[in-house]
Amino acid sequence: MSGAATIGGPPAHPSSPQPEEMPPIAPRLLTDLLDHAVRFHGAWPAIDFMGRRWTYAEIGDLARKAARGLQDLGVSKGTRVGLCLPNTPYYVICYFAILRIGGVVVNFNPLYTEREMTQLVEDSGAELMIASDLALSLPKITPLVGTGPLRRLVVCPFADVLPAFKRRAFRFFKRREIAHEPHDLRFVRFADLIARDADPDPVERSPQDLAVLQYTGGTTGVPKGAMLSHANLAANSAQMIAHVGHMPDQQERTLGVLPLFHVFALTTVLNYSVDTAAEMILLPRFDMKSFLATAKRTRPTQFFGVPTLYTALNGQSLHGAFDQVRVCISGGAPLPLEVRKTFEARTGVRVVEGYGLSEASPIIACNPLEGLVKDNSCGPAFPGTALEIRDPDQPNRLCAPGEKGEVCARGPQVMAGYWNRPEESERTFIYGALRTGDIGYLDEDGYLFLVDRIKDMILCGGYNVYPRIIEEAIYEHPMVAEAAVIGVPDEYRGQSPKAFVALHEGDILDEETLLTFLRERLNKIEMPSAIEFRASLPKTMVGKLSKKELVAEEAARRAAGQTA
Repeated sequence: MSGAATIGGPPAHPSSPQPEEMPPIAPRLLTDLLDHAVRFHGAWPAIDFMGRRWTYAEIGDLARKAARGLQDLGVSKGTRVGLCLPNTPYYVICYFAILRIGGVVVNFNPLYTEREMTQLVEDSGAELMIASDLALSLPKITPLVGTGPLRRLVVCPFADVLPAFKRRAFRFFKRREIAHEPHDLRFVRFADLIARDADPDPVERSPQDLAVLQYTGGTTGVPKGAMLSHANLAANSAQMIAHVGHMPDQQERTLGVLPLFHVFALTTVLNYSVDTAAEMILLPRFDMKSFLATAKRTRPTQFFGVPTLYTALNGQSLHGAFDQVRVCISGGAPLPLEVRKTFEARTGVRVVEGYGLSEASPIIACNPLEGLVKDNSCGPAFPGTALEIRDPDQPNRLCAPGEKGEVCARGPQVMAGYWNRPEESERTFIYGALRTGDIGYLDEDGYLFLVDRIKDMILCGGYNVYPRIIEEAIYEHPMVAEAAVIGVPDEYRGQSPKAFVALHEGDILDEETLLTFLRERLNKIEMPSAIEFRASLPKTMVGKLSKKELVAEEAARRAAGQTA
């Protein structure tokens, strides 16, 4: 590993409210989570996938066989292994199999382009990839096998993990979605990987060992691999247990539609669920009809989603889908207040907003499930976490409560640094605290309020304008479904805000009416210079609104106008 940050420097500012102390979190191997679930709850259901179920004992046994198979393919301690899989039992099995033998999981989004796949393979040095046979990803991976560090590919047939009826239907009606699988020694089928019923060779491992390379664009847009250890990820799971409360007498059921290759789902849907022996109800992608049918069939007790999921659900009939839900957390992006209030009013389920980033496994703050929830706050520090607000211009100065600055965090879930990027790792820490790149403040009760990303801040005539404040005001209009604000060039002010808005289906709203609505909620500097209405706004694979496409489109449009 490389790029570990230096720990030290001054402690947290005494005027910065800190969380209640929790006992030190004992470092654990991630495989300890599965071992404990198998030992004490082996007969409990571990996964429900499209109606087919596996117990913890079965998942543990499959992970054992897969670990043996991976060793036979040459995987050893420190070998980077890519997981390019939708939410399926394959992901859970292979994740723990890789970690069992000291390997390192490298998460790949199946929707990456071939160029993005190549970039991450080369940067991580992944020698083996595990992927589904779906046409959306396999054809982009096969050309990479044997041309760089990637030497072998394990292919997991999607249909093989479906219930019998759905398996036959998928192979007949969806055969165009199945990619052609090459037949040579570089490619191995999952069935062959687990064919040898033998234990893997023991490997000496430590909780401080690198477990996952989680790639993130960070503040520069260039993908960097956050180095998350076993101890980091297991600690965030332990923090989740402390935050949610004691383990229940009866088994929890986690509805998992967020992709496991995303760090929010990796912790909440996978690690935390296994740590508490909960049943994971996995969906390979978000389809509203399938999502609601699955929720009504399985009656989940826990749901973790991004704001756009809650927005989409607010437009649906949810009768019976959330009747048993007791834990509902939003993360990945700011949750608009109106979206939260609407969902809570329609379901009777409290939604609490959390905050984190890949570099912190990812959660560093969250509103309580019981107790005070403050509007537009992402809550106090997560158990065992310390938050600091530092002056962006003078990072050695800690801000007082209520004063805006860069959010920084300390805790056992914070990464060691970026893979092979020692200089960027050094810049990401200040006196041992992780710099998030977000602007926010802590109130007198220690609740964190985010203002915006440092990179998204708009400089209007010398004033700092934060897009999130404008977006929150736009969301207050009942016709607005989605909103995103970016900075655009302005000859007079340097930059000005431009808003992109999508309305609820069937609603009609014009620019002047919305501007009139906003004048009562924003100051003159914050008022958008233009509002563009669209049917929908661009999103990431996880469902978060994505501004980079809007920025690129605006730049291209203005460049074309200048040359016209």
